[in-house]
Amino acid sequence: MHKVVEKIFGWSYPMFQKWDFGETLSSYGSLAINIALLSILAYFIFTVFRYVLVRALIITARRTKTRFDDLLVSNKTAKYISHLIPLLFVYKSVPIILQNFVYWEGVFGKLIAIYIVLLGLWIIKTILHAFRDHLKTNPSFSDKPIDSYIQVIMIVLWIFGFVIIVSKIFDISTNAMLGTFGAVSAIIILIFRDTILGFVASVQVSLNDMVRIGDWITFDKFGADGDVIEINLATVKVRNFDNTTTTIPTYSLISDSFRNWRGMLDSRGRRIKRHILIKAQSIRFLKESELDELKRIQLITKYIDSRQYEINKFNLSHDIDKSLLINGRNMTNFGLFRKYITQYLSHYPGLNKDMILLCRQLQPTPQGIPLEIYTFSNDKRFENYEYIMADIFDHIFAAIPYFDLEIYEMPSGKNDFVN
Repeated sequence: MHKVVEKIFGWSYPMFQKWDFGETLSSYGSLAINIALLSILAYFIFTVFRYVLVRALIITARRTKTRFDDLLVSNKTAKYISHLIPLLFVYKSVPIILQNFVYWEGVFGKLIAIYIVLLGLWIIKTILHAFRDHLKTNPSFSDKPIDSYIQVIMIVLWIFGFVIIVSKIFDISTNAMLGTFGAVSAIIILIFRDTILGFVASVQVSLNDMVRIGDWITFDKFGADGDVIEINLATVKVRNFDNTTTTIPTYSLISDSFRNWRGMLDSRGRRIKRHILIKAQSIRFLKESELDELKRIQLITKYIDSRQYEINKFNLSHDIDKSLLINGRNMTNFGLFRKYITQYLSHYPGLNKDMILLCRQLQPTPQGIPLEIYTFSNDKRFENYEYIMADIFDHIFAAIPYFDLEIYEMPSGKNDFVN
């Protein structure tokens, strides 16, 4: 190639010398002609190779089944490669064109070499982006933090590129540059601290399967509550349910506590765990006449009959004085209400009966006795889940007066204290 370049650009200087233009005029005249010729040839080579490479890649992409070559086209890889070929031609031509201008030969040679390094890194970047997009179309990799790994590869390549550029500018050997970087490694670690932490965190997140793209997470420290849309080297992006976006440092996923709802979404039901407060003063024993009236509630008719028979049998066998309700065994309105709610939940169509289903009493509080519903809905979608939970508690609130119970409410004004 060197001989070809000499033939292309080596004729003008002897021609000016033959015409007796003198040393200086011959040098500058030859330089002007060669620069114009170099520009024309470089543009011609660029145009031809861009057309050939782009067309060849497009034809290949249409004829193959894989999408990788399609992604190379969309990421303009062939276009950037077509810049590289004429640039190499210019790099080889500069020493011949500027052979009479030693200083400028060194300057332009270094500039072109630097541009070749940067263009090479850019070409590698487009190939990696095409590879990333190709992997994301594969369901096995669609939820993996591929961006993080590509960023790490690019950081390493940029470091090597920086070493080469500096060595070209200052005419320092690459080994000497690497030795210098070793000496200032502590400063480099300090500068790239977040990047290093992010890389370690992204690897741990991926290996331990802590977070995937598409997971619903709740991160109270950062106010995040939504779906993970991106995991890269430095940050994790979460699209909240109010359509805002929260950015979380990647290393916070392993240093802080957050909630991932994937397990719930993959399970057979979504938990409903909510309680109401019953006034302790409204809880009492039930009389026989009241039990007869409550038997009209179909869900607990059989329970009242069997329970009433059991209690009466016990009281008679132990000669219990029932002139006072407190004596012996009795049913309470609160206990019967819990049984009613349990029966209601077991007949409710929106709940998963194969999972835990109970209505339980919790530790008493100064505000009353908590009555908690603990069950799982079949439908895990947010809006349907909320509807099921609201529908259940609507019924509970409406059913409470039938058992002569009262819900605790915080006094809100002077009228609340009037009996």
